[in-house]
Amino acid sequence: MKAIGTIIKEELERQERTVTWFARKLSCDRSNVYRLFQKHSIDTALLSRISVILNRDFFAELSENFQSTKLREDWDKGLVAKIDTDACQPRNMTV
Repeated sequence: MKAIGTIIKEELERQERTVTWFARKLSCDRSNVYRLFQKHSIDTALLSRISVILNRDFFAELSENFQSTKLREDWDKGLVAKIDTDACQPRNMTV
């Protein structure tokens, strides 16, 4: 599976948009866009903004990739990072 940053970069190129244009739409510096292109994961709120800006549903594409056999095989082999569910559990707080 391609990194999300690579997918975003390819879409920007496909649309013949510049990094300057994209940075302006995201309200960030061009250097941040170049860093974004290197990312393998991305915050969902940012991906949502990018999806709107580029008029492409990146979430649907990622979901399709998840359904692929290759990703499932990688998951089963432990090649895809698994979430530590214990770290996500609420802790009992005493007041």
